[in-house]
Amino acid sequence: MEEATRRKRARPENRWGIVVLLALGLMIAWMDRSSMASAFADHRFVREFALTHVERGWLGSAVFWSYGVLQIAMGWLVDRYGVKWPYAVCFFLWCLAAAATGMVGTLSALIVVRLLIGAAEAVVVPATYRYLANNFEEARRGTALGIYSIGGKMGPALGAPIAAWLIVAFSWNAMFIATGLVALVWLLPWLLMLDNDLPSKSELAAAKQRAASVPLANLLASPVVWGGLITNFCYSYFAFYCMTWMPAYLVEQRGLSLKQSGLFTFFSFAGIAIVAALAGWVADRLIARGRDAVLVRKCFIVAGFIGGTTVLLGAYAPSPQMALFWNVVSLSLLGLATANNLALVKLTLIPKQAVGLNTGLQQVATSLAGGVSASLSGWLLHLGHSYTLPMLAIFVFLMLGATSTVVLLQRKWAPRINESGGEAPQREDPAPAVLRCADTLRSDGQAH
Repeated sequence: MEEATRRKRARPENRWGIVVLLALGLMIAWMDRSSMASAFADHRFVREFALTHVERGWLGSAVFWSYGVLQIAMGWLVDRYGVKWPYAVCFFLWCLAAAATGMVGTLSALIVVRLLIGAAEAVVVPATYRYLANNFEEARRGTALGIYSIGGKMGPALGAPIAAWLIVAFSWNAMFIATGLVALVWLLPWLLMLDNDLPSKSELAAAKQRAASVPLANLLASPVVWGGLITNFCYSYFAFYCMTWMPAYLVEQRGLSLKQSGLFTFFSFAGIAIVAALAGWVADRLIARGRDAVLVRKCFIVAGFIGGTTVLLGAYAPSPQMALFWNVVSLSLLGLATANNLALVKLTLIPKQAVGLNTGLQQVATSLAGGVSASLSGWLLHLGHSYTLPMLAIFVFLMLGATSTVVLLQRKWAPRINESGGEAPQREDPAPAVLRCADTLRSDGQAH
């Protein structure tokens, strides 16, 4: 029986097709998370639940708290029990919870269904990184992650105008119900395309032994892991602010209609998706030509964080046109960091046997950023009566992320393996990235 299972798994899968499917799954997840931002911009929704700025912040952050709490558990789950069935079950549950958002009538019930969405969606990223670690080598991971990350950006990019249209044409209730139930179609190709990777008893025992070689204590002792936690938090703080508050900012402070806010939200997230895919591809080409993977990816991450700080120019822009311009440009430039940050702190510097657990750990920081960003921005908006203070907070976190990338993400500080046979990072990090970024990119300039 086990031999037949192994032969079945030996069949070549369409791994790039599955990456696209994973990107679509991520896109659906983000559409369900960010749909609440469009509801926030609908005065009927806000009036029905009598929401204050602070309550909007807490409601927007609810999905991220449960998402973060279950990240490590989901990483442990996919390391031992595979990707296909844990993902399928959780996907089904979060779609039902998303649809139920349109059927509840109290603030407490809204918070409960948002918590359920976050809990079920916690499987998405650990499962994806487990699949990529098993099926892609270093020189192709940036491209795969660039494609995958498009889903995370196109979710809010498409979700905002679609949600706005559904709200205007029908109601906020219909918007939640429709986006939740239609997404269930995704399950069909997922079940058909992936081989069953649920392990047998002997394979489960081997998986437990591999995972035990890099326990949680080893991850927590690594500066690389802590650097990843900081960079993921800082990157995600900006991204989640845009997902949670951008439509409301465009309507309340820049005078756009709900439909116009959806359109400009689309431009911003489409920009980061395109830049992320290109940046991942270019980094892979540099690595394939012999450039150091850690150095190349660090260069892109730092450039992305610094580019994202231009959001502050939008905060102080005197005209709505300039504010909209910097709103789009700042988030698009952050895309330079997207795929390379994901690859570096979850694959390149992490032993393969700990990918699921580490990814779950890193996603705790990501989801914490979502909760903090949504709630802190609401409090700062209440305090300053404008969106300037929330954007100043973004600037501070982006600069912290750039510093953490340079200082902490080095091979010599990668997690320690207790037993032989793992795939550890191979050589010590070269000179600090900031001092060599210009030389790395300049020397390959003719190739572009």
